[in-house]
Amino acid sequence: MQAIILAAGMGKRLGEKTRDNTKCMLEVNGIRLIDRALESLHEAGISRVILVVGYKGENVREYIGDQFKGMPVVYVNNDVYDKTNNIYSLFLARDFMCEEDSLLLESDIIFEPRVLQRILDDPYPNLALVDKYESWMDGTVVTLDDERRIKRFIDKSGFRYDEIKSYFKTVNIYKFSKEFSSRYYVPFLKAYSTALGDNEYYEQVLRVILHLHDAPIRALPLEGETWYEIDDVQDLDIAEGMFSPTREGHFKAISSRYGGYWRYPQMLDFCYLVNPFFPPQRMIDEIKASFETLLREYPSGMDVNTLLASKNFKVKPQHILVGNGAAELIKALMEREDGKTGCILPTFEEYPNRIPEDRLVCWTPEREGFRYSAEDLIRFFEDKGLACLILINPDNPSGNLLSREELARIIAWAEAARIRLVIDESFADFAEPDLRQTLLSDSLLEAHPGLVVIKSISKSYGVPGLRLGILASGDETLVERLKKDVAIWNINSFGEFYLQVFEKYEKDYVMACEAFRTERERFGKALSEIPWLHVYPSQANYFLCRVVDRFSSHELALKLLEHHILIKDCSTKKAFGGESFIRLAIRDPKDNNKLIACLKSLEA
Repeated sequence: MQAIILAAGMGKRLGEKTRDNTKCMLEVNGIRLIDRALESLHEAGISRVILVVGYKGENVREYIGDQFKGMPVVYVNNDVYDKTNNIYSLFLARDFMCEEDSLLLESDIIFEPRVLQRILDDPYPNLALVDKYESWMDGTVVTLDDERRIKRFIDKSGFRYDEIKSYFKTVNIYKFSKEFSSRYYVPFLKAYSTALGDNEYYEQVLRVILHLHDAPIRALPLEGETWYEIDDVQDLDIAEGMFSPTREGHFKAISSRYGGYWRYPQMLDFCYLVNPFFPPQRMIDEIKASFETLLREYPSGMDVNTLLASKNFKVKPQHILVGNGAAELIKALMEREDGKTGCILPTFEEYPNRIPEDRLVCWTPEREGFRYSAEDLIRFFEDKGLACLILINPDNPSGNLLSREELARIIAWAEAARIRLVIDESFADFAEPDLRQTLLSDSLLEAHPGLVVIKSISKSYGVPGLRLGILASGDETLVERLKKDVAIWNINSFGEFYLQVFEKYEKDYVMACEAFRTERERFGKALSEIPWLHVYPSQANYFLCRVVDRFSSHELALKLLEHHILIKDCSTKKAFGGESFIRLAIRDPKDNNKLIACLKSLEA
């Protein structure tokens, strides 16, 4: 079995990265793509490599030479690489295809060695390696029948997004027998190239062959093996995260992205916090039905969106402000605060990160699981000369919840001390019904103008991609100033439409929160059965856990990422002192069961 690698292209979309070198010489975490490919081919026992070069081909020849660890490398030169596509590069290597069974692959693919092993181990002689279509993929797409036969090659003109569940993307790695190449592929390649020119793609030849009765080629779907196609600098960034040479590097590259995990469809995100039971499918369909209009039209300005928030949260327009996520409102508010600001650690670090260190007064509760009461809080902060105090309720990451009575006591204390009290109730809707409370009330806000309430819509309502949050206060002057601090179009049309239609789905939201509480109880009990985890009670949509045996929290995070599960390792965060704590988001039963099964498997 030989291998043919197509490496003639210029890689223009990589800009400076390929200005002085061809794409296959691109480094991913310090290792060139061509080295990765040749190493995998060598380990697989490939007899020789035919390398089709063009742009900066002399660099490849000089770098590789005529062999790689004893595996012969033969070069084919495409002198017109800037005027042709890969059909011509393969046409130049056609005679080699007729000499031996061949693997055909493109040089801009990065893959783990198991990918090659899958296609080599399969006994069928002629295979196209494919993977389930995902949003990050571009290029040739196919559909399959139950016997892995390729039914259709779908080009961009025939691509339909409402059919993507049936689509497979070609991985651009193929296996052709010598007989198939001689009898089918090379003759059709010659004819196609002669008839339609050299500015085409070699997959077009396979499309023609498929029209033959019982075409002798099948597809081989991957089963979770990792690969990526690198066309631009963003692809390179993603690939460096996926193919880090160490577990530590992989974890750091993934966790430092702070989201965007839809690019990693196999990964379960137990790090970021959302409501897994809302919005309902009907609401999603309603937004989809208006997608084109929302995409093409400007959103309304601040005044209109304020009215929508006022309607949904039942407070006066002069008391409420909509933000591009709660983070925008936190930033705007904290930049207006002077004097010392109190903060309970550990916490959502967006708050302390927005406050200069010389104005920050931090308190870490000493009770197990960072529990505290109103009395504890007041006792610590009462003599600190605060101008502002931040309180998250339920707290993040501990899940600690202060009762209505305790909140009332803190509000009264802060008012008497002339302290601006900022209460973040982003997780309040997840609390048990007899404990649940909201401070979003005109009478309460007007009675206590020093109170500011912040709520993240992303977390409670399951729409983090829309970036929505609200701030409310009876201090109308403050609210008006904050409205001037943010952009007039600070939320987009999709966020505005969501606020417009939410009222119709309010009952669905109530039921979603009920379903969530049931799942939290079940999931919490299952987690508590893991002998080396101590799970702290929570009234939020996450559990703080101490890893008490077997692993450190960081080791556990690394091990779970190997199983495509991302968790929050808290050991490096403020107030944890390096101790082994993790925070686990609560997802739907299917995902939660997968995490439980994975944790149990680590006990062996």
